Amino acid sequence: MKLKNVLIAIGATLVFGVIITACGSTPTAAPTEPPTPTEIPALIPDTPYLAEWQESGHADVASEPFRHWDGEDPAEVPASCAKCHTTTGYQDFLGVDGSELSKVDAAVPASEAQGIQCVACHNAVTISKTTVTFPSGMTVTAGDDTRCMECHQGRESKVSVDAQIEEFAATDPDAVVAPIKDDQGNDVFFGFRNVHYYAAAATLYGGKAMGGYQYEGLAYDSKNQHVEGFDSCIGCHDPHTLDVKVESCAECHDDVKTVEDLTDVRMISSASDYDGDGDVEEGMYYEVEGLREVLYAEIQAYSANTAGAALVYDSSAYPYFFNDTNANGAVDEGEAAFPNAYSTWTPRLLKAAYNYQVSLKDPGAYAHGGKYMIQLMYDSIADLGGDVSGLARSDAGHFAGDTEAFRHWDGEEEGNGVVPFGCVKCHTATGLPDFLAAGGSNMVNATGTTTIVGLGPAPSSNGFACATCHLSESFPDRYTVNSVIFPSGKTVSYGGKDADGNFLPDDSNLCISCHQGRESTTSMNNALRGKDLDTVDAKIRFKNIHYFAAGATLFGADVQGAYMYEGKEYAGMNLHASEEGKANKCQDCHDVHALEPKVESCETCHDTTDPTTIRETDVDYDGDGDVAEGISGEIATLTEALYAQMQAYSEAHGGIISYDPLAYPYFFGADGKGYAAWTPRLAKAAFNYQYVQKDPGAFAHNPKFVIQFLIDSIEDLGGDVSKYTRP
Repeated sequence: MKLKNVLIAIGATLVFGVIITACGSTPTAAPTEPPTPTEIPALIPDTPYLAEWQESGHADVASEPFRHWDGEDPAEVPASCAKCHTTTGYQDFLGVDGSELSKVDAAVPASEAQGIQCVACHNAVTISKTTVTFPSGMTVTAGDDTRCMECHQGRESKVSVDAQIEEFAATDPDAVVAPIKDDQGNDVFFGFRNVHYYAAAATLYGGKAMGGYQYEGLAYDSKNQHVEGFDSCIGCHDPHTLDVKVESCAECHDDVKTVEDLTDVRMISSASDYDGDGDVEEGMYYEVEGLREVLYAEIQAYSANTAGAALVYDSSAYPYFFNDTNANGAVDEGEAAFPNAYSTWTPRLLKAAYNYQVSLKDPGAYAHGGKYMIQLMYDSIADLGGDVSGLARSDAGHFAGDTEAFRHWDGEEEGNGVVPFGCVKCHTATGLPDFLAAGGSNMVNATGTTTIVGLGPAPSSNGFACATCHLSESFPDRYTVNSVIFPSGKTVSYGGKDADGNFLPDDSNLCISCHQGRESTTSMNNALRGKDLDTVDAKIRFKNIHYFAAGATLFGADVQGAYMYEGKEYAGMNLHASEEGKANKCQDCHDVHALEPKVESCETCHDTTDPTTIRETDVDYDGDGDVAEGISGEIATLTEALYAQMQAYSEAHGGIISYDPLAYPYFFGADGKGYAAWTPRLAKAAFNYQYVQKDPGAFAHNPKFVIQFLIDSIEDLGGDVSKYTRP
């Protein structure tokens, strides 16, 4: 398998065959007589791509999307539908005719519904069109595919669902919502909101477009970035035939020869069993299908048990959800009829049903934004009270586009989805390759803070991509990294050095290019230089090592990631089982994609697959008398002792300190605000305490080094360390 610029083509073929009865909130009666088939309008014979267009749904003028209104009185396409079902309406919306932009001014005669013709997408406005606004009100910037996204975006969103709930003052999520009166005194019913058909763009842009119902307090994948050149409508679909460019998929996926084969595609980054069926090799299509089945079962259970009326779903009959009159869970004859439309809606049921419909109305959702769709359905199941213990919502950290590591900058007042240069290297898909291309250099400035050279701000990413670590031109080769500069200014390599003293490359160098922390002994000393150790100084600020500095832990004193006290000796690189040539590098102990520890390999020497129970000595480091506990237990006891000593010291020097691992800036005073009574001595100890918190695998990465700096921190604060044994 080779990687050029594609790993999976997006989606199933875009078919423009939409059923229009769900366009508005009021159903439209079917025509009394079948419409007369209409021929494709005559075009100039040498029109470019004419034959390709004639094969597409856009040219199928005899189909329901274009003939639905022929039998209406008057026979016209309403302004609310004309934008996407007539060329005239689309041009009106774009302002091509000189009218107001983003608005269709009038209904269009049904006779003018002659497909989506060339001039709809090829005109003076679309040639420079770069933005599109979704039903949620969110605007995105893109290229030529904005022409596609104006229609393939759906008609509803989280915003409109919430607006309906607010309009009806439906504050109890589980109470059936009663009708309200409009201005004329007529009943207005709390009904189902339909996203409409083929909302592929909403799926593609995920949490950014908010096409699905996104639950409060939860994060969602943003745009599915896939790979460069194949992350847009026209990148994956022929813009005239609308067919998927399957031949491009086949460049990387040997088994893909038809559109149907795409259902079996699964990226190696998708290591989770999302639908809980035990199959982690099936295509993402089947994961989405499996979760949808679970969601439907939960919707049916909730409707019967909480809303008080069982429901069934029929994808071909408006308004889709109907009363299950005999409560048998199936659509029986006569049930899928408008008079039997389901009306016993609660706000909670509406949200879940909306997401169920969203998952169905984009048949290519598994490829357009499969992870986003999984998150929507998982959250709906959980919100309905379903058991999600056997399901999965997210990917491994590098690929978890819904996590804080990648979503932190979304919507920030100044950032608005832009990652600042200091974070780009490790929090964007392109940051590390750009960093390496720029020379892979860190610089430590006068205050000891690391500056990344050669990088500027970049748009936020939806997790890492294959090309973050792998060379596109020679996939699956990885970038060659000979050495890595740490925040302390120290340079190391997992590959060691050759006879001439030159650093040798190793794949683990890629990992520690990010997993190295952002501070060090150097930056701490520079920041505290010349200050009295026990005097509170308002200019002192807590320095945060940052997350998962495993490389700094493993190399220990060689890179000085933790605070090392003057006059003390510290362990260097943890060689572990290096003499056997195993288990002392990142890739030896962790799955490089799932990131989980290879716990089964521990059994080779330790007769256990639980690393927390492992210890290799009978030395009682923490002085609790237990020499059978794992080394992680020794470190946990010492960490607790350090925190207690920090509190005792701080209480005697300006106010007791407290710690919250989930809230920045982590250390707080009695007033609940960021701790401000820092002394140099307390700042050093707090740095080391935080260090252990932010590397949860520190006990395995370099336990002796960790024990050393914990005991030294306790001692420096005046604690009694006589019962401890320092390695």
